Amino acid sequence: CSASANKPVLTLFTKKPCPLCDEAKEVLEPYKKRFVLHEVDITLPENSEWYDKYKYDIPVFHLNGKFLMKHRVDIQKFEDRLRKLELQS
Repeated sequence: CSASANKPVLTLFTKKPCPLCDEAKEVLEPYKKRFVLHEVDITLPENSEWYDKYKYDIPVFHLNGKFLMKHRVDIQKFEDRLRKLELQS
């Protein structure tokens, strides 16, 4: 569907289990119609680069490929960045 192609992509760097990641997803739930969530399991062999970078920091979020936040969701920052991207498209 082309509608989701225009939505910003929120990448969540995670691993199992990750209670903070689950908490973060709950916080983002009200916004889920406005972005596409892409989860990257940093423990998979193909993601070793991300594992080395983020193993002590998950959850880590990138919005459209750019670092956004880590550990906890900063809703204000997230909303501001999301709104900017929506205005651009």
